[in-house]
Amino acid sequence: MSENSEFGQLLEEAGGRTSYYVGEIIEGTVDDVKENELVLNIGIKSDGVVKKEEFTKDASADLTALVKKGDTLTVKVLKKDDGEGRYLLSYLRVQQEKNTKFLLDSFENHTVLTGTVTDAVKGGVLVDVEGSSIFVPASLASDAFERDLSKLKGQTVELQLIECEPKKRRVIGDIKTNLVAKKAQAKAEALSSLTVGDVVGGVVKTLTDFGAFIDLGGIDGLLHISEMSWGRVTRPKDFLKVGQQVEVFVKGIDGDKISLSRKFPDTNPWVNADEKYAPGTIVTGKVARMTDFGAFVELEEGVDALLHVSQIAREHIEKPSDVLTIGQTVTAEVLDLRVDAKKISISVKKILPPAEETAEAAPAAETAEVPAEEAAEAPAEEAPAAE
Repeated sequence: MSENSEFGQLLEEAGGRTSYYVGEIIEGTVDDVKENELVLNIGIKSDGVVKKEEFTKDASADLTALVKKGDTLTVKVLKKDDGEGRYLLSYLRVQQEKNTKFLLDSFENHTVLTGTVTDAVKGGVLVDVEGSSIFVPASLASDAFERDLSKLKGQTVELQLIECEPKKRRVIGDIKTNLVAKKAQAKAEALSSLTVGDVVGGVVKTLTDFGAFIDLGGIDGLLHISEMSWGRVTRPKDFLKVGQQVEVFVKGIDGDKISLSRKFPDTNPWVNADEKYAPGTIVTGKVARMTDFGAFVELEEGVDALLHVSQIAREHIEKPSDVLTIGQTVTAEVLDLRVDAKKISISVKKILPPAEETAEAAPAAETAEVPAEEAAEAPAEEAPAAE
């Protein structure tokens, strides 16, 4: 009896295997690792070999960097003899079959899968899910229109399969539906936790001419331009930046619409205005803007006073810009205060020195009365020389 026959007989008697059939799934232990192939101990006299192309789809891969001696691999028998008396095995096909079953089960059970966007291709993106490449059409790649799909590359996404035919290499996913559902849930949860008057933190999401949309974590709120500051805000983009962290309070809730404000009541400059700006009080401020009828002077953030053109100087002035400039500091007296209407009128003219003090000072010396006898003795003024 030959050595091989004796070995086979001993295995059979011990209930062991002496060979494997083509297509069988077996396990083997890596005995040797080469750049382009792996040699496996598969529990019988013959060794098994896994070529690089049967281990990975990456033609540039180096097996010595992926596998180490002693690793256990589940493989599929392709041939019983590769020409050198070894079993030709495939690790890749086992993984592909596992992935096929995984995809079919996920499709049937409507499982939400997690994967990574690996590339942007014509008409959509490719998402890697546990080694399987799933195509997601551009219309289903996001909950918003994305002109440049390449910016999704590298992102971790959740998706569901809407078509699954692995044998035809047709596996299509949908990112949008799950994303919309999650955002709707987050929005509902965020909305239910808010009440009017709540002070919350948020991030400036977008800016418009009329205000800013603030991300409150699952739901957006509108911070109108009129609610950004007690002071005057002309352009939101000059006052806030996208991505900026802000603290706001909930001013109103109407369905799923949330209005926000940064005009906190305890910082309202008009609260004690009747004390700070009582008529007769001397105030100082800067010219903020001008019209033909007067200039508005900012006394503090949120408090502007009207300096009427008639109250700028004693002499007649056609328009404020003839004597004032934006940013100029002026000192004036409060003429009138109406807290309910948030209106203050001031006057510079009222604190100017009386006109007669300056106008009469010089003539008084020139026209002083002189005694008659002194006048008679005074020499006559010479007539001016003819020109």
